[in-house]
Amino acid sequence: MGEPREVKFRLPRRRSSVPRARALLHSALGDWGIGQAAENAELVLSELVTNAMRVRVPSDRLVGVRIAWLPEDGLLRLEASDAGEGKPEVRAPGEDETGGRGLMLVEALADRWGFEQRACGIGKTVWAELKAPDRVSERDGAEIAAAAVRRGQRVRVWGAWRTVRSVCTERSTSGDGCTVVLELDDGPALRIDPTAPLTVRDAGVSSPRRDGEDTPG
Repeated sequence: MGEPREVKFRLPRRRSSVPRARALLHSALGDWGIGQAAENAELVLSELVTNAMRVRVPSDRLVGVRIAWLPEDGLLRLEASDAGEGKPEVRAPGEDETGGRGLMLVEALADRWGFEQRACGIGKTVWAELKAPDRVSERDGAEIAAAAVRRGQRVRVWGAWRTVRSVCTERSTSGDGCTVVLELDDGPALRIDPTAPLTVRDAGVSSPRRDGEDTPG
C-alpha cells in the first residue's frame, strides 16, 4: 500500500471556482494514478464546493478544499470548508425547483458523508468518502455510478455500446429520491437509479467485437 496523499487549496467565492476545483482534482488523481475514480469524485466535489459557495458569509471569505487519498483504506476523501454555521441536510425538492439536489447526489454517490465543525476558526467542513478503484482498461470501459455519466460518453446497455446524447435527473415517482435519465443515440431513454453501476468509456475508444455481441450502436 502507498502512503496517504493530499492536496489543499482555497478558492474565492465565485462561479469559476467550481471548475477550478474539478481541474485540480483531475490533476491530483492523475498524479496518484487513480484516474478511474474521477467520474464520481468530480460530481461529488462539484456539489460540495457549490454548496459551500452558497453559504451566507462575507464575500471575502474563501472556501477551503482538501482532497486526500487513503490507499490503505481504499478511499478518496473530499472536503469543502466554509465559514458558515448550520447543518447540511439532504432535501427532496419539488418538481418546479431547479436546485436543492446537490446533497441528494452526494449521498447517492459517496460511501459515506457528513460534516464537522472546524477545529480552528468558525464554520464547518462537509466531507464525503468514495472508494478509489483500481485502474480499469479504457478498452473494456470503467464502471461508474449512473449519476456520473456525461453526454458524449459511450455506455453499455442492452448488449451494445450506445452514445449518450443528454443527461438529466427527474424526481422519482415515490418522491423520496431522483432518477437519472439518459437519452441515447439508439433505443428508448434509459431511466436508472443514480447509484446503479454502468460501464462507460469515452467516445472514440473502440473494442473488437466478441462473438454473440450486438454491433455497437
